[in-house]
Amino acid sequence: MLLAVLQANAAVLDVDANLRTIDAAAQRAAQTGAELLLTPELFPVGYAPLRLRAELDPSTLPGIRERLAQIARTHGIGLVYSLPAVDLDGSWHITATLLDAHGTVLLDYAKVHLFGGEERKAFSAAQAAPGVVDFNGIRTSLLICYDVEFPEAVRAAATRGAELLLVPTALSAGFDAVPQVLVRARALESQLNVAYANHSGHEDVYDFLGGSVIAGPDGSLLAAAGDSAALLFAEISTESVRAAREEVPYLRERRPELYSSWDA
Repeated sequence: MLLAVLQANAAVLDVDANLRTIDAAAQRAAQTGAELLLTPELFPVGYAPLRLRAELDPSTLPGIRERLAQIARTHGIGLVYSLPAVDLDGSWHITATLLDAHGTVLLDYAKVHLFGGEERKAFSAAQAAPGVVDFNGIRTSLLICYDVEFPEAVRAAATRGAELLLVPTALSAGFDAVPQVLVRARALESQLNVAYANHSGHEDVYDFLGGSVIAGPDGSLLAAAGDSAALLFAEISTESVRAAREEVPYLRERRPELYSSWDA
């Protein structure tokens, strides 16, 4: 399966502009033969936690989600997007959603590890483990940004059968080791493909690193972006996952009952 990853600069609270960027990327990705497009964290509304909490009307979110589903349907491509979501109790979460090429929701995930004071003021941390679904024959899961920096989160997806982990992110400049070292290490240690889609440029008070990557299950670098807007492509297969897990059976030879006694 050909996977596309969007790295771009969003305009905070300019939903129309941001959806035009996603639409153009989806069109180009589909024309290139990609079956799935991954976009960055909170990209449709821009990354600015406190402004989103203060200025974004939650009643607009269903309409934004429908417009994103229409982009998937129009171009016949799967799509991962990230938006705020508001619970019935009024709690705000950062979420990611996987759509198929018909715009149907296959998987939702809410961010477990919030990063920094602004995210913690604006959003609540979720608790649910990452789910896994079949996307075009590949077992696929979601995490968001800071989540991938915790080996436990990635391992939870892998032990549930994930072969592809999709990670919308909003990583600031100065944290180069995350995409260059840590994401590849996560792919290697849990033996799955990891795609990591970041913003580029300046949004609100943030300067973003760019540096989006796609890493293979052996830790290899399948695709990487610089610091400006880009659309990455990489072939993702289940065969490479099976080969990595057979060569070095990390998952099979884990001893979780022992590790839990260490924690105690």
